[in-house]
Amino acid sequence: MTCHNCQTECKRFGKTLQGNQRFRCRTCSKTFSETPQRPLGEMRLSLDRALLCLQLIVEGNSIRSTERITGVHRDTILALLVKAGERCEKLLADTITGLRVRDVQADEMWGFVAMKEKAKGRERQSIDTLGDAYTYVAIERNSKLILAWHLGRRNRQNTLQFIIKLRRATEGTFQLTTDGWPSYPECVERVFGSDIHYAQMVKVYAAARDGEQRYSPAEVVDVEVIPRAGMPDYERICTSHIERQNLTMRMQIRRLTRLTNAFSKKWENLKAAIALHFAFYNFCRMHKTIRCTPAMESGLTSHVWSLAELLGATQC
Repeated sequence: MTCHNCQTECKRFGKTLQGNQRFRCRTCSKTFSETPQRPLGEMRLSLDRALLCLQLIVEGNSIRSTERITGVHRDTILALLVKAGERCEKLLADTITGLRVRDVQADEMWGFVAMKEKAKGRERQSIDTLGDAYTYVAIERNSKLILAWHLGRRNRQNTLQFIIKLRRATEGTFQLTTDGWPSYPECVERVFGSDIHYAQMVKVYAAARDGEQRYSPAEVVDVEVIPRAGMPDYERICTSHIERQNLTMRMQIRRLTRLTNAFSKKWENLKAAIALHFAFYNFCRMHKTIRCTPAMESGLTSHVWSLAELLGATQC
């Protein structure tokens, strides 16, 4: 370390109350402290332990299991998750914009925050950050890239916000396939107009049989394809890829795992976990089908990002 005034070598001179190293100039006797690099802002958690915590989270571990493995307190892990999630959300919004795509599939997946919708009660009915929380997701079929996502209620307003995000992420004409949610056609027409080939794939389920368990999977008895805009290619009308992505989310985001006691108590925690998952999925995780990351397949980057590189990129 050199002195800012004399440009001469300094000697160590104890530490500050915050634990930073102090130095003293041998010539002018001025003292100053070294400002450490803090990729996590004001968090005192070391980078190595922070990366270990995030790695465990993106691989499907719960907050408390991460606490037991790393020895980091759960409140610190949650604070780290929220900070990393907010940065990942901004990174995705800044980098995935104006992309040329061919086939896009969209779907919404159910989750809940703190309690299920039917358990809210009258005094909590007006609180939008409790109860059902739907994650809208759009994936590019060929590159497997997550183009847009949105966390909200399952209504027309949130559907419109999701379609606007999809519009911002894409450019030109492409084919879009969604499920049968009634708000999609109106929102897609309002945002895209005639600059899209759009169809809905509506699945018809059989009625529950006698003796069937409550959580048994429903049987699909028919599939109805409904063209909505443009001239969609019937051979490319499909929602299988986005439904497989839903499974990946259920497996990798612990708070979205079904039939367990894992759930989010705060809306911001769920949103941060989803943003972190999508950033990791796009830039860091090798996809077995395309044998690279979705970001590499889309031309957004030339190599597989490490989690440390992802965390560093989110500081910009």
